[in-house]
Amino acid sequence: MARPLTIRGLEIPNRIWMSPMCQYSAGRDGVPTNWHMVHYISRAIGGSGIVMVESTAIGPRHRTTAGDLGIWNGQQVEAHFKLSADIRGAGAVAAIQLQSAGRKSSHQVPWLGGGQNSPIAMDEGGWTPMAPSAKRFGNLMVPAEMTVRDIDEVVEDFAHAASNAHEAGYDVVEIHAAHGYLLHQFLSPISNHRVDDYGGSMENRMRLPLRVARAVRDTFPQHKPVFVRMTATDWIDGGITLDEASVFARSLAAAGIDLLDVTSGALSIDAPPPNRQALNVEFAQTLRAESGVPVAPVGQLSDPALVGTVLEQSTVDAVMVGRALLRDPYFALRLLGDGSKAQWPRQYHRAL
Repeated sequence: MARPLTIRGLEIPNRIWMSPMCQYSAGRDGVPTNWHMVHYISRAIGGSGIVMVESTAIGPRHRTTAGDLGIWNGQQVEAHFKLSADIRGAGAVAAIQLQSAGRKSSHQVPWLGGGQNSPIAMDEGGWTPMAPSAKRFGNLMVPAEMTVRDIDEVVEDFAHAASNAHEAGYDVVEIHAAHGYLLHQFLSPISNHRVDDYGGSMENRMRLPLRVARAVRDTFPQHKPVFVRMTATDWIDGGITLDEASVFARSLAAAGIDLLDVTSGALSIDAPPPNRQALNVEFAQTLRAESGVPVAPVGQLSDPALVGTVLEQSTVDAVMVGRALLRDPYFALRLLGDGSKAQWPRQYHRAL
């Protein structure tokens, strides 16, 4: 797990990476704040090989909440440039996840009111979500069904965000196509009821996500990797299956995607994924075998011994660690260390 991994010439120092996790702590301008600087740089100092900045909206309408980060304008790019430079200066690869929320949009931050299943009214600063079909998520606002022009604009917005991410100094971008957000909504027959070229068959349901993948890959510099977070299953009868996920994974490989960040579930509020450690590791191994693309599973990887076993005994290339890194910024250092001071910042040696 301490072995470096090289992708498109980018050397990642180890295989324990920080998963993107929303902080809902930006202002309405979407600009990174001091909270983000301290939060992410602490995890870089703490040994994570990649520090993946949270789901960052590609435009105002693509946010989940009014507290989401954005990367659609120059003011945001300028602040992200400092954030990415400081992450890299602390020893980690600086990465960012690009996001369009779709029907899971215009809701409250988790710690206020009804939280993430609580809609924000238009007269309180909310906005109308957009989605493949006018089918709401939980109690959130009914979304507007997207036109073909809306779909084209999403592709353009992702490409523009990828260009901004490069200008902001990020080494890696990740496209979010899972957890019930817009691209996942197009992929799943549970949320996509369209009857045009973007609905129905798997080929049609993949059309927008693959257009986005190709646009981002074409826009982001060729020497920098592009990841995709994808779902292995919806955990719902009639939803995405592992067989369909394998088709999508092979198509992403053909589009030049460099790594699959493998997860599952979260498409529907009444179908949570099972509570099981290392939930997505086997899925990731299958998708790696099917696509030939490196993989990093995420989800319920909080036990250090288990993380070590996964990295040493499975065929996955890395792991994405989430909540364990919220609890302990130094999770990776503790796992990578040999009990000596060598891997810790020298400023901390007198405490060891």
